[in-house]
Amino acid sequence: MARRDPLTYDVIGAAMQVHQRLGHGFLEAVYHEALTIELTLRHVPFRQEVHLPITYREQILKTIYRVDFICYDTILVELKAVKKLGNNEIAQTLNYLRAGNFAKGLLLNFGAPSLEYRRFVGDPNKKTTTDFADYTD
Repeated sequence: MARRDPLTYDVIGAAMQVHQRLGHGFLEAVYHEALTIELTLRHVPFRQEVHLPITYREQILKTIYRVDFICYDTILVELKAVKKLGNNEIAQTLNYLRAGNFAKGLLLNFGAPSLEYRRFVGDPNKKTTTDFADYTD
C-alpha cells in the first residue's frame, strides 16, 4: 500500500496543471519553465537546477549533476519529455536519489498524452536502488 504524502501530491498536482494547459510535445525546458511558474503560484517551496555532487570511493567527481527541482527541501524532482518512461529514466532517478541522499523522489514525464509520474520512497543509505518503493498511485 502506498504511503500518502501531501507534499509529493502538491508537486504532482502542479505538474498535472502544467500538462493540462500545455499538453504534450514540447521540449523538457518548456515544461521546466512552466512548472516553475505553477509551483510559485501554489506556494510550493523549491530550488531549481541544484548541483548534486557525485562521489566515487569517497571522492567527489568533477562531473556534477543538476537536479531539475528540489521541493520542500526533501523531494528530488526529475523531469522528462519522452513518449514513455523506461528503465533508463527510472534508474537515473533512483541513482540521483541515492547520490543526493534523498528519501523521496518524483519522476515526471510530460511527453506522453497524459502526465506520467512515478513516486519513489526509500532509504538512500542502502546500497542498492531496489530499496526504493515505486508508488504510481
